[in-house]
Amino acid sequence: MTAPVRFPRFFVTSPAPCPYLPGKTERKVFTELKGPHAEALNDALGRIGFRRSQTVAYRPSCLDCRACVSVRVVAREFAPSGTQKRNLRRNGDIVATECRPWATAEQFELLQRYLARRHPGGGMAAMDEIDYADMVEHTAVSSFVLEYREPSNGEGPGRLIGACLTDRQGDGLSMIYSFYDPEHEARTGLGNYIILDHIRRAAAAGLPYVYLGYWVDGAQRMQYKIRYRPLERLGPAGWQRLSDSEQGTLIARVSATRREDAACVEGGSKDGAPGGHRQYTLV
Repeated sequence: MTAPVRFPRFFVTSPAPCPYLPGKTERKVFTELKGPHAEALNDALGRIGFRRSQTVAYRPSCLDCRACVSVRVVAREFAPSGTQKRNLRRNGDIVATECRPWATAEQFELLQRYLARRHPGGGMAAMDEIDYADMVEHTAVSSFVLEYREPSNGEGPGRLIGACLTDRQGDGLSMIYSFYDPEHEARTGLGNYIILDHIRRAAAAGLPYVYLGYWVDGAQRMQYKIRYRPLERLGPAGWQRLSDSEQGTLIARVSATRREDAACVEGGSKDGAPGGHRQYTLV
């Protein structure tokens, strides 16, 4: 006799200062991903706006704010902009390799340089190698690390310049955390390239979506996500596509803000994990 599937238990974190919007507090609802049904549970929860951190699935459940909005790119219909096409051509010689979710010293060294430049003093700045290994290796679902390297000079693999921890879900790729060489003078837009590569991979695999995590209107470091067309967002009525005019208006607003403030951060999907776990403040 087959044992019945047990409905997961959900928990709520205590309110804490919001890492994205000053003066706001955040709260998250979360559940464990474990047992033989962890993969199916993660897929189901991903479709309703949950994100994964190690063996926990979580989503915002704030009392007075709904600014965090789940977004995903429709991979098979993706239409790159002129800037994105140039990015793909400029970085077309990068060698991307899908690796098992196993942390390496080379990845951790790159992460440290990325955090020191892009997120100094952030929630991940105090991570050590054990913390990083936990982030990558503690997974109950189908995960992998995509490594991005410069072409080999014939003496082993080329230099590691980017990486992304990714989940393979039933309906797409979910970008959990990406990082890259923040000081590579010859390769601009590495964070955007990693997203573009995921969109290309999802489309080639017949997967309809690339999940980018949460878009937070008003949080500058989350605005890069609005640049990928077509984009869907999750609302009370389910997933809905942004109209061309609405997305165009949002992109124009982001472009104007970026010109005014050169500190805008690009990257892979990075969203805060629930309390009780180390905060991985995200791309």
